[in-house]
Amino acid sequence: MGRLWDKMNGTKYPDSGVSPLSAMEVRAALLALNGPDVPFVVRNGTPKERADLVAECRIRELGVTLKTRMRLIPENREIRTLDERWEASSPEHSGGRYGRGQGTKVYRQWEVKQGPDGRRHKVETFRFDTRDMKDPLRNEVLGAGWTWHGVLFRW
Repeated sequence: MGRLWDKMNGTKYPDSGVSPLSAMEVRAALLALNGPDVPFVVRNGTPKERADLVAECRIRELGVTLKTRMRLIPENREIRTLDERWEASSPEHSGGRYGRGQGTKVYRQWEVKQGPDGRRHKVETFRFDTRDMKDPLRNEVLGAGWTWHGVLFRW
């Protein structure tokens, strides 16, 4: 059950032989991911969020906010993560939606345009994959010799 549960939660283990960094070095490496080339911001967590670090991405085009709350557990050399998603109201969902879990999702917007052949074609005008946020975070943690441990509930 352990491996199945790990797969469902998105838990990943570092390669063997990787020397683990200290908690301060891992924190600094995650905060260093910030920059103009990434679609998210990594910041210190607030007491209300009950997290050491939070990676947050706001997709204005779709009214979606994604958060990955991270808690460092130095004695186990792991980072426990909780993913949350808020979607603004849409014609299908009047009150908006909230979700949590380790799944991936691809957000897309389409537009119908007339092509050179005179026919109407569906053209993708916007795309965001949640892995664009999650993969750099997870890769940094695994490269530091720590475990990326996904959770569904509070830690």
